[in-house]
Amino acid sequence: MLVQQILSGKPEGVVVTVPPGTSVAEAVEILSARRIGALIVSTDGRHVAGILSERDVVRELGRRGPACLNDPVEKLMTTAIIGCSTDESTESVMQKMTDGRFRHMPVMQGAVMVGLISIGDVVKARLSELAMEKDALEGMIKGF
Repeated sequence: MLVQQILSGKPEGVVVTVPPGTSVAEAVEILSARRIGALIVSTDGRHVAGILSERDVVRELGRRGPACLNDPVEKLMTTAIIGCSTDESTESVMQKMTDGRFRHMPVMQGAVMVGLISIGDVVKARLSELAMEKDALEGMIKGF
């Protein structure tokens, strides 16, 4: 399955972004209210400056305590972004996420973000693929 197929099953244009100057406390409120694990940091909603994940916040809370909640997200965000394109396979994306130990990946067309996928999206797509393969193999064995 390709990333484009994963994106087609998600609501269009629902990537939550915040500008770099947003406070970490505000970002945490958004993460909680939206029940999501990461925010894209962007000045225009299309170009990725970084990603702020729950892990980024928890690490800094553990290191510095609640004082970090007053910092702007740009101070905590991950800036070494690894993205994917719409024509990449689920296997390729899973490998990148596993190797990089992250759970959210922007989908890019050139320098422009066109979506965001999570490890949950990729696992769901892969399980669907495996179920279809299983059904096809059973059909071949049973002579359907």
